Amino acid sequence: MTSNHLVIAVDGPSGSGKSSVSRAVADRLGVGYLDTGAMYRAVTWWCLEEGVELEDRDAVAAAARDIPLEMGTDPTHASVLVRGLEIEDAIRTTRVSEVVSKVATNTKVRPILQEQQRELMDRIATQTGGVVAEGRDITTVVAPHADVRVLLTASVEARLRRRSKELHGEAHDEAVEATRDQIVRRDADDSTVSQFTQAADGVHLVDTSDLDFEQSVEAVLTVVRKEAAHKVDA
Repeated sequence: MTSNHLVIAVDGPSGSGKSSVSRAVADRLGVGYLDTGAMYRAVTWWCLEEGVELEDRDAVAAAARDIPLEMGTDPTHASVLVRGLEIEDAIRTTRVSEVVSKVATNTKVRPILQEQQRELMDRIATQTGGVVAEGRDITTVVAPHADVRVLLTASVEARLRRRSKELHGEAHDEAVEATRDQIVRRDADDSTVSQFTQAADGVHLVDTSDLDFEQSVEAVLTVVRKEAAHKVDA
Protein backbone atom coordinates (compact mmCIF):
# COMPACT_ATOMS: atom_id res chain seq x y z
CA MET A 1 0.00 0.00 0.00
CA THR A 2 1.29 3.43 -0.85
CA SER A 3 1.46 6.27 1.63
CA ASN A 4 -1.61 7.78 -0.04
CA HIS A 5 -3.85 4.95 1.10
CA LEU A 6 -5.72 5.29 4.37
CA VAL A 7 -5.77 1.98 6.23
CA ILE A 8 -7.95 1.64 9.33
CA ALA A 9 -8.02 -1.56 11.39
CA VAL A 10 -10.86 -2.19 13.84
CA ASP A 11 -11.07 -5.15 16.21
CA GLY A 12 -13.55 -6.01 18.89
CA PRO A 13 -15.73 -8.67 20.52
CA SER A 14 -19.22 -9.65 19.36
CA GLY A 15 -21.83 -6.97 19.92
CA SER A 16 -19.32 -4.15 20.36
CA GLY A 17 -20.70 -2.46 17.27
CA LYS A 18 -17.57 -2.92 15.19
CA SER A 19 -19.35 -3.98 11.99
CA SER A 20 -21.99 -1.24 11.87
CA VAL A 21 -19.57 1.41 13.11
CA SER A 22 -16.83 0.34 10.69
CA ARG A 23 -19.25 0.47 7.76
CA ALA A 24 -20.39 3.95 8.75
CA VAL A 25 -16.80 5.16 9.16
CA ALA A 26 -15.84 3.78 5.74
CA ASP A 27 -18.90 5.39 4.17
CA ARG A 28 -18.21 8.81 5.66
CA LEU A 29 -14.57 8.66 4.64
CA GLY A 30 -15.46 7.49 1.14
CA VAL A 31 -13.27 4.37 1.29
CA GLY A 32 -13.82 0.63 0.95
CA TYR A 33 -14.77 -1.83 3.68
CA LEU A 34 -13.80 -5.39 4.55
CA ASP A 35 -15.62 -7.64 7.02
CA THR A 36 -13.02 -10.30 7.79
CA GLY A 37 -15.35 -12.14 10.16
CA ALA A 38 -17.67 -12.77 7.24
CA MET A 39 -14.84 -14.65 5.56
CA TYR A 40 -14.67 -17.16 8.42
CA ARG A 41 -18.45 -17.44 8.30
CA ALA A 42 -18.35 -18.00 4.55
CA VAL A 43 -15.83 -20.82 4.90
CA THR A 44 -18.01 -22.34 7.62
CA TRP A 45 -21.08 -22.14 5.39
CA TRP A 46 -19.11 -23.63 2.47
CA CYS A 47 -17.95 -26.55 4.59
CA LEU A 48 -21.48 -27.25 5.78
CA GLU A 49 -22.79 -27.11 2.21
CA GLU A 50 -19.99 -29.29 0.84
CA GLY A 51 -20.12 -31.84 3.65
CA VAL A 52 -16.66 -31.04 4.99
CA GLU A 53 -16.27 -32.15 8.61
CA LEU A 54 -15.38 -29.10 10.69
CA GLU A 55 -13.28 -31.28 13.00
CA ASP A 56 -11.07 -32.23 10.03
CA ARG A 57 -8.62 -29.35 10.30
CA ASP A 58 -6.76 -30.14 7.09
CA ALA A 59 -9.96 -30.47 5.07
CA VAL A 60 -11.27 -27.16 6.39
CA ALA A 61 -7.95 -25.49 5.57
CA ALA A 62 -8.23 -26.85 2.02
CA ALA A 63 -11.75 -25.44 1.83
CA ALA A 64 -10.44 -22.03 2.95
CA ARG A 65 -7.91 -22.11 0.10
CA ASP A 66 -10.37 -23.29 -2.53
CA ILE A 67 -13.63 -21.49 -1.74
CA PRO A 68 -14.72 -19.32 -4.72
CA LEU A 69 -15.34 -16.36 -2.44
CA GLU A 70 -16.03 -12.78 -3.48
CA MET A 71 -16.25 -10.13 -0.76
CA GLY A 72 -18.29 -6.98 -1.32
CA THR A 73 -16.42 -3.81 -0.39
CA ASP A 74 -19.22 -1.22 -0.48
CA PRO A 75 -19.85 -0.17 3.14
CA THR A 76 -23.48 0.68 2.32
CA HIS A 77 -24.27 -2.76 0.91
CA ALA A 78 -22.97 -5.86 2.66
CA SER A 79 -22.31 -8.61 0.14
CA VAL A 80 -20.69 -12.04 0.28
CA LEU A 81 -20.76 -14.21 -2.83
CA VAL A 82 -19.76 -17.81 -3.44
CA ARG A 83 -19.91 -18.94 -7.07
CA GLY A 84 -22.02 -15.89 -7.73
CA LEU A 85 -24.56 -16.83 -5.05
CA GLU A 86 -25.30 -14.14 -2.44
CA ILE A 87 -24.85 -15.74 1.01
CA GLU A 88 -24.77 -12.67 3.27
CA ASP A 89 -27.98 -13.72 5.01
CA ALA A 90 -27.07 -17.41 5.07
CA ILE A 91 -23.81 -16.85 6.95
CA ARG A 92 -25.65 -14.98 9.73
CA THR A 93 -27.99 -17.84 10.57
CA THR A 94 -27.85 -19.78 13.85
CA ARG A 95 -26.70 -22.81 11.84
CA VAL A 96 -23.45 -21.02 11.02
CA SER A 97 -23.12 -18.95 14.20
CA GLU A 98 -23.17 -22.03 16.41
CA VAL A 99 -20.14 -23.62 14.71
CA VAL A 100 -18.13 -20.78 13.17
CA SER A 101 -15.66 -20.85 16.06
CA LYS A 102 -14.53 -24.30 14.90
CA VAL A 103 -13.27 -22.63 11.74
CA ALA A 104 -12.11 -19.39 13.36
CA THR A 105 -9.97 -21.26 15.90
CA ASN A 106 -8.46 -23.61 13.33
CA THR A 107 -4.81 -22.54 13.30
CA LYS A 108 -4.37 -24.02 9.82
CA VAL A 109 -7.15 -21.85 8.45
CA ARG A 110 -6.18 -18.54 10.01
CA PRO A 111 -2.91 -17.95 8.09
CA ILE A 112 -4.70 -18.71 4.81
CA LEU A 113 -7.49 -16.21 5.44
CA GLN A 114 -5.14 -13.65 6.96
CA GLU A 115 -3.08 -13.59 3.78
CA GLN A 116 -6.25 -13.29 1.68
CA GLN A 117 -7.32 -10.40 3.92
CA ARG A 118 -4.03 -8.56 3.39
CA GLU A 119 -4.39 -8.96 -0.36
CA LEU A 120 -8.00 -7.77 -0.25
CA MET A 121 -7.11 -4.77 1.88
CA ASP A 122 -4.38 -3.79 -0.55
CA ARG A 123 -6.72 -4.13 -3.53
CA ILE A 124 -9.57 -2.24 -1.86
CA ALA A 125 -7.27 0.57 -0.74
CA THR A 126 -5.82 0.87 -4.22
CA GLN A 127 -9.27 1.01 -5.81
CA THR A 128 -10.95 3.38 -3.34
CA GLY A 129 -8.10 5.30 -1.72
CA GLY A 130 -8.44 3.53 1.60
CA VAL A 131 -10.01 0.70 3.56
CA VAL A 132 -11.65 0.04 6.91
CA ALA A 133 -11.12 -3.60 7.83
CA GLU A 134 -12.72 -5.08 10.92
CA GLY A 135 -12.41 -8.36 12.76
CA ARG A 136 -10.59 -9.95 15.68
CA ASP A 137 -6.89 -9.72 14.81
CA ILE A 138 -6.65 -6.94 12.24
CA THR A 139 -4.85 -4.51 14.55
CA THR A 140 -2.32 -7.08 15.72
CA VAL A 141 -1.74 -9.66 12.97
CA VAL A 142 -3.31 -8.76 9.63
CA ALA A 143 -2.48 -5.04 9.56
CA PRO A 144 -0.30 -4.11 12.55
CA HIS A 145 1.11 -1.15 10.60
CA ALA A 146 -2.27 0.36 9.69
CA ASP A 147 -2.52 4.15 9.87
CA VAL A 148 -5.22 3.86 12.53
CA ARG A 149 -5.82 0.92 14.85
CA VAL A 150 -8.87 0.78 17.09
CA LEU A 151 -10.18 -1.76 19.58
CA LEU A 152 -13.92 -1.22 19.88
CA THR A 153 -15.31 -2.67 23.07
CA ALA A 154 -18.33 -2.56 25.37
CA SER A 155 -19.54 -4.20 28.55
CA VAL A 156 -20.95 -7.72 28.29
CA GLU A 157 -24.38 -6.39 29.24
CA ALA A 158 -24.34 -3.75 26.49
CA ARG A 159 -23.13 -6.25 23.91
CA LEU A 160 -25.82 -8.77 24.85
CA ARG A 161 -28.56 -6.14 24.57
CA ARG A 162 -27.36 -5.04 21.14
CA ARG A 163 -27.04 -8.52 19.72
CA SER A 164 -30.40 -9.52 21.22
CA LYS A 165 -32.10 -6.63 19.46
CA GLU A 166 -30.30 -7.52 16.25
CA LEU A 167 -31.26 -11.20 16.39
CA HIS A 168 -34.61 -11.12 18.17
CA GLY A 169 -35.82 -7.58 17.65
CA GLU A 170 -35.93 -6.95 21.38
CA ALA A 171 -33.69 -6.95 24.44
CA HIS A 172 -35.82 -8.24 27.32
CA ASP A 173 -34.29 -10.70 29.77
CA GLU A 174 -35.39 -13.81 27.90
CA ALA A 175 -33.97 -12.59 24.59
CA VAL A 176 -30.72 -11.56 26.24
CA GLU A 177 -30.26 -14.98 27.81
CA ALA A 178 -30.98 -16.66 24.47
CA THR A 179 -28.08 -14.70 23.04
CA ARG A 180 -25.63 -15.09 25.92
CA ASP A 181 -24.11 -18.39 24.84
CA GLN A 182 -23.51 -17.21 21.28
CA ILE A 183 -21.73 -14.06 22.49
CA VAL A 184 -19.85 -15.20 25.59
CA ARG A 185 -18.88 -18.66 24.36
CA ARG A 186 -17.71 -17.47 20.97
CA ASP A 187 -15.61 -14.71 22.49
CA ALA A 188 -14.03 -17.24 24.86
CA ASP A 189 -13.33 -19.65 21.99
CA ASP A 190 -11.90 -17.02 19.66
CA SER A 191 -9.73 -15.46 22.37
CA THR A 192 -7.65 -18.65 22.36
CA VAL A 193 -6.24 -17.71 18.93
CA SER A 194 -6.51 -13.91 18.79
CA GLN A 195 -6.29 -11.06 21.29
CA PHE A 196 -9.26 -8.72 21.03
CA THR A 197 -10.15 -8.10 24.67
CA GLN A 198 -7.32 -5.70 25.46
CA ALA A 199 -5.76 -3.03 23.26
CA ALA A 200 -2.22 -3.80 22.13
CA ASP A 201 0.45 -1.09 22.16
CA GLY A 202 -0.49 1.67 19.76
CA VAL A 203 -4.12 0.56 19.50
CA HIS A 204 -6.76 3.06 20.59
CA LEU A 205 -9.44 1.72 22.92
CA VAL A 206 -12.96 3.01 22.23
CA ASP A 207 -15.56 1.86 24.77
CA THR A 208 -19.08 2.15 23.35
CA SER A 209 -20.94 0.85 26.42
CA ASP A 210 -22.57 4.22 27.08
CA LEU A 211 -22.52 5.56 23.52
CA ASP A 212 -25.27 5.43 20.96
CA PHE A 213 -24.51 4.57 17.34
CA GLU A 214 -23.74 8.10 16.14
CA GLN A 215 -21.55 8.77 19.16
CA SER A 216 -19.66 5.53 18.53
CA VAL A 217 -19.03 6.46 14.90
CA GLU A 218 -17.86 9.93 15.88
CA ALA A 219 -15.55 8.49 18.56
CA VAL A 220 -13.77 6.39 15.93
CA LEU A 221 -13.65 9.27 13.45
CA THR A 222 -12.05 11.42 16.15
CA VAL A 223 -9.27 8.87 16.47
CA VAL A 224 -8.88 8.77 12.68
CA ARG A 225 -8.61 12.55 12.44
CA LYS A 226 -5.99 12.55 15.17
CA GLU A 227 -3.87 9.71 13.81
CA ALA A 228 -4.20 10.31 10.06
CA ALA A 229 -5.20 13.93 9.63
CA HIS A 230 -3.11 14.25 6.47
CA LYS A 231 -5.13 11.51 4.78
CA VAL A 232 -8.70 12.39 5.69
CA ASP A 233 -11.24 15.09 5.09
CA ALA A 234 -14.09 14.09 7.41
